[in-house]
Amino acid sequence: MRDGLNAAHRGIPAVALVTKDFWPQGDFVASAFGMPDIPRVQLPHPVAGTGIENMRLVAEKVADEVIAALEASTR
Repeated sequence: MRDGLNAAHRGIPAVALVTKDFWPQGDFVASAFGMPDIPRVQLPHPVAGTGIENMRLVAEKVADEVIAALEASTR
């Protein structure tokens, strides 16, 4: 979340990738940084430690959503 916020704060188009379990924390952090509307994409939880194949499947599943969020944020 913070990496996405830091990039967006510098004017770099960004989408924060946040797992389901940390989504509420993402709301709090985004608001605390003054960027409650930062584009975010929700990932299943957990992703880390689930293996390369699962991470590839998650990436494939959310890729279009990430691209759409980036495109929307640059309009």
